[in-house]
Amino acid sequence: MKTVDLRSDTLTKPTRAMREAMMQATVGDDVFNEDPTLNGLQDFIATETGMEAALFVTSGTQGNQICLNAHTNPGQEVLLDYNSHIMNYESGAPAMLAGVQLHPMHGTKGVLTVEQLKLGIRPEDDHYPQTGLICLENTHNRAGGTIYPIREIERISQFAKEKGLPLHLDGARLWNACEASGISLKDYCKHFDSVSLCFSKGLGAPVGSIVAGKADFIKKTHFYRKAYGGGIRQGGILAAAALHALEHHRALLNEDHRRARWIAEEIDKIDGLSVELSTVQTNIVIFEVDTKRFSADDVVNQLAEMGIHMFVFGPTRIRIVTHLDISDDDIAYAAEQFSKLKSRS
Repeated sequence: MKTVDLRSDTLTKPTRAMREAMMQATVGDDVFNEDPTLNGLQDFIATETGMEAALFVTSGTQGNQICLNAHTNPGQEVLLDYNSHIMNYESGAPAMLAGVQLHPMHGTKGVLTVEQLKLGIRPEDDHYPQTGLICLENTHNRAGGTIYPIREIERISQFAKEKGLPLHLDGARLWNACEASGISLKDYCKHFDSVSLCFSKGLGAPVGSIVAGKADFIKKTHFYRKAYGGGIRQGGILAAAALHALEHHRALLNEDHRRARWIAEEIDKIDGLSVELSTVQTNIVIFEVDTKRFSADDVVNQLAEMGIHMFVFGPTRIRIVTHLDISDDDIAYAAEQFSKLKSRS
């Protein structure tokens, strides 16, 4: 039986060419700032983002959290979307590590507006926690891989500057937003004080993310990375995988987007399942289950028996993510299996 794993784009395996690049990497001790391949990756990302400096980290969560640490003081508050990754999938780390509390706001498909953020800023009164940071996410995972509109980013950036607040971007899948929108990494990142980017999702590297910002800010994040056990010795092996992915896999993200749209349209044809197709902008598909005909668990379990693996994303929601290891044949096979679902009505 054929297996098609659509649970996440983190499931990609390093290609043979990527493994060769990793084996051939020139390495040193990064704690002493002596790994030439890792230094080269950091310099490359700084240039690509238009930032002064960059720092390799082991994961997107680590990248986001050291940025929160470096931007804020304990007792402050962070404004962000209620469905954001930082809010839902980072183990309560803002409270545990940075000593800040989150002020979640309900965006529309992951998008907060300036008007909402204005209402979220606390009064200058000793009874209230003071706002210390604004965080956005692009693309937005729980909204279905939607792209944050650049015009709204520009408005929020201007507002943050007026308020003297730093603005951080969780850009784990910003590569997808760039490929889908045609907007460059630099044109997105120029509106932010810091950005985190991930190599181990659609780009297909086995490990790693990176944060970028001003040089003095990155120096602060380096301290927090070390404090949380994130010092890397011969990290050039991992940096080589990231550099290979950037050179060879970035353009392939559009193929992931095409396949996501394809499977979304096929799912939307099935009675009892529905996709809000306007949200299928990159490589994530979230579809709704009519509980009169199915449960989300039932759909996932039935398809797993047919070799199609997905992720329950709520009582009535299921997530699919296309990625480097998914082919046209895989999507065609998955669509065929969806047509065999048996409802309970």
